[in-house]
Amino acid sequence: MGAEVPPRDAVGASMDAAALAMGVNRDALLSALVTDLPFGVALLDGQLACQYVNETFVRLTGTDDPRTIAAVADAAHDVLQDGIARVGDYGAARLRVQRLDLEPDSAASTEGAASAEAEGAEATARAGVLVLANVDDEEAVRTRARLSLLTSAGARIGTTLDIDTTCTELARFTVPTLADLAAVDILPPGAPDHRLGAPLGSARLLRAAVAGTPELHPQLATLAHPGETVRHRDGSAVARSLAAAKPVAVTLRTEEDLAVALSDEHSRSVFRAAGIAAMLALPLSARGHLLGALVLARAGEREFSDAEIAMIEDLADRAALSIDNARRYMRSQGIALELQRALLAEPANPHPNLEIACRYLPSGTSSVVGGDWYETVRLPFGRTLLVIGDVMGHGVEAAVDMSTYRSMLRYVAGADLPPHRILRQLDSLISENEAARPATCLLALLEPSRNRVTFSSAGHLPPALVTPGRPTELLALPSGPPLGTGVGGYEHLVRELLPGQVLLLYTDGLVERRHEDIDVSLERLAALPLPAAGELDDLLDAVLHSSDPAQAEDDIALLAARVVQR
Repeated sequence: MGAEVPPRDAVGASMDAAALAMGVNRDALLSALVTDLPFGVALLDGQLACQYVNETFVRLTGTDDPRTIAAVADAAHDVLQDGIARVGDYGAARLRVQRLDLEPDSAASTEGAASAEAEGAEATARAGVLVLANVDDEEAVRTRARLSLLTSAGARIGTTLDIDTTCTELARFTVPTLADLAAVDILPPGAPDHRLGAPLGSARLLRAAVAGTPELHPQLATLAHPGETVRHRDGSAVARSLAAAKPVAVTLRTEEDLAVALSDEHSRSVFRAAGIAAMLALPLSARGHLLGALVLARAGEREFSDAEIAMIEDLADRAALSIDNARRYMRSQGIALELQRALLAEPANPHPNLEIACRYLPSGTSSVVGGDWYETVRLPFGRTLLVIGDVMGHGVEAAVDMSTYRSMLRYVAGADLPPHRILRQLDSLISENEAARPATCLLALLEPSRNRVTFSSAGHLPPALVTPGRPTELLALPSGPPLGTGVGGYEHLVRELLPGQVLLLYTDGLVERRHEDIDVSLERLAALPLPAAGELDDLLDAVLHSSDPAQAEDDIALLAARVVQR
């Protein structure tokens, strides 16, 4: 099909060379490349003479006449903008034409190229491709709409690893483009895995998100809110969808339709008042496990077509993967958090001459646990060693390292060494393991009988001293490198500690904020009006309230101590 290729024609020569390199003839190469494409392709030389057309081109245009094809290409050349134009009207098909000019070979020239140049055409245009597609083809329109929808969904759904946020993004994405009302119900956290297609039975789902058009907001207020449990009884549209593992679309024209589709009278009254006439229930599943259900509803006369259901099903599958990723992430972080809390037991009982209070809060901006820890070690002669530390990094590994370092410290401190020598031995022990994570650490040896405290720091933030009637003081200490570097070089500092004064040790989550210099953060802590008298727990509450732990980007550990007047 198409004209014979002149020996010196650029298109033909290029095709012959490519075919020779691949070990096939030119016709076989053309067939493999363009014959079965869903759009029309015509190969032209520099004079717009047709060298080849595929079968789709003939079907769309109704001709393989080189003169007609040249006229189409000429018309396209006159109206071409940004490489694309709509020209020709072939029956019901409106055609889109794209012409791609090819750069000339520096060592070759053709009469066609010379002629084109003489006529004022671009000197580089000596061959081209004419592409025609039926822009009114329904299947092509559906494919483009589906791809556009999924691309947009990929950018707007699953932006975080938080389940509630992901479900909210899914509900809001579907309204008003796909539905007037959307609800996302998921299996509660901690619920056992539920195989896709198994009956839901008496299990309840958790309403994770709901969204609707402004016209339906009054009705939305009476539906189950996020955080509330919902039950879809056997026979309802949602229950049938989950049991069959496929979408279930229903029309709600009569009271009987409502009674069958919805399992409770309250939902039926809401749908009735909102004028809901069509409903679509889809299972949310990923990796063979049921996660929940997506429920869409439309007011008025609009029903869900088969094409729309297929498109929404693709959307639900993609969103379910994001929900499952968030669920797995939250589950792994929950395990890490429980592990850390189990490892971070209450510090040992100090001597009766000392009051102790401690607090641990995971980060308010993420569920990633850290390696924060604290400890007290009871020593002879009424002395108590206070310890606070922070293993670098997050997750289970940091929590495990924290427990290991804590055990090491108890062992070393049992030898009743001064604080700076304890740090030196810890540093040596930790650095022997190349996989060990570095950690900051602060030791404070309290001696109530002598009204003094001895400090030694391994890269940790300075302690705070709270004195009744005086501003909070941040104690400047000589600071050595973090534990695990093997560098050593730790020093100590002795300060007076009087009865009634409170010593506050903390980790960096209390003060550090993104885009804020650490000196500014420490000044904010020093400016807090902290109560030195009263319960130490009240003082910790005041510290956390003033520092807004919800904005913390890391875990917070606090340890407060006060010498008791006897």
